[in-house]
Amino acid sequence: MTEVDSNRFVLAYGQGELAVSLPDHINITTIEKLAFQRVDASAGDMVRHALQSPVNAETLRQAAQGARSACIVICDITRPVPNHLFLKPMVDELLTAGMSLNGITILVATGLHRPNEGEELRELIGDDWIVKNIRIRNHDARNDDDHVFFGETPSRHTPVGIDRLLVDADVRIVTGLVEPHFMAGYSGGRKVVAPGVAHHKTIRTFHAARFMEHPSATSCVLEGNPLHEEQLEILKMLNRAQAPNRKVLAFNTVIDEQRRLVFANFGEAVESHLAAVEVMRTSAEVRVGRKFHTVVTSSAGYPLDKTYYQTVKGMVTPLDILEPGGTLIVASECSEGMGSEDYQAAQQRLIDDREGFLPSLLAKDLADIDEWQTEQQLKSQTHANVQLFSNGLTDEDHLLTGVEKVDDVAKAILASIEASGDPAIAVIPEGPYVVPFAGSM
Repeated sequence: MTEVDSNRFVLAYGQGELAVSLPDHINITTIEKLAFQRVDASAGDMVRHALQSPVNAETLRQAAQGARSACIVICDITRPVPNHLFLKPMVDELLTAGMSLNGITILVATGLHRPNEGEELRELIGDDWIVKNIRIRNHDARNDDDHVFFGETPSRHTPVGIDRLLVDADVRIVTGLVEPHFMAGYSGGRKVVAPGVAHHKTIRTFHAARFMEHPSATSCVLEGNPLHEEQLEILKMLNRAQAPNRKVLAFNTVIDEQRRLVFANFGEAVESHLAAVEVMRTSAEVRVGRKFHTVVTSSAGYPLDKTYYQTVKGMVTPLDILEPGGTLIVASECSEGMGSEDYQAAQQRLIDDREGFLPSLLAKDLADIDEWQTEQQLKSQTHANVQLFSNGLTDEDHLLTGVEKVDDVAKAILASIEASGDPAIAVIPEGPYVVPFAGSM
């Protein structure tokens, strides 16, 4: 975190940056990730070390001995995971162990998002050899036949269905990016299983309001977080249903603000994920020491800011440092528009009946698809005046956001300062990848 009298800052925006200039008297506090501990190793060396030094597990080559099939789960296009760095080395380990190319499947953890295909899939994989030689499938949460069903979780009775490509594989690996997540505490690990490759009823149950309105279902919180705890229960059920030596494994990555790999590990899914979370915590959780009447943030740029649906994450993570009734200005390109039709329907319901929206959610055990993101937006709007800068949305789309449209970020900041009388603002260039807290540093 830096406090400067500079009159210019940049926000992550699309595949570039959005520069904002202000008068010299504005006091700008820039909130960025804290520096990671420097590692004198190349990205390739980090990947190799992770595969050779697993956390509470055999090496991948050992785990694949005698196995005929493997399923590697990757995140979809909404996450900037460095798949190009680790997919080929992992496949090489499987092949060295004696597995055939035909036995390996890469499964895209779409959750309830759309599939990734064509050039987008090639971009996601980042390795032409993998695209040409390995079977790649998109998860389809709505297709019952694609899932194996395990009954309900013991404590919260979530119905559990998981993609059979993962369930039936001899070697099962989830991969992903460990970063703050505004509902589950942190992304990665168990979250790549559920919601990543879970049945739609599984996803819609633990995204229902009885989970989402829990005070611990928030950024950077794992202990007592009902979503996190349910994801762990689902992982236990998946592991118990298979042979003891077929526990789900995980390859976890951490990147810095330049999208460079700074940490990687491999091993048993729960313990390796928690180890990666502890690395991410040291950088992503930033103590600011005060609240602000004006906060300016982003949706972390491409690929997260491709839709307004994902932009909502940037509206929730800064709330701890925003004075109640303050102004939150979010810049997000939204190059693909609003998001799914289901999400747009939820947005329309919020606009039509803002007071009745949350009570209608609390009355249901099964959430409508994607309405949980609208529920999160309501938390921001209840706390603050939310404004949006985006040149990827149509005028009709802007109406459907339900938040105030601004055409000039600098003018919006000056208007907020004039209204509050406070010339100090907080700027979070990387949006939801950094979580600021108002507590003492």
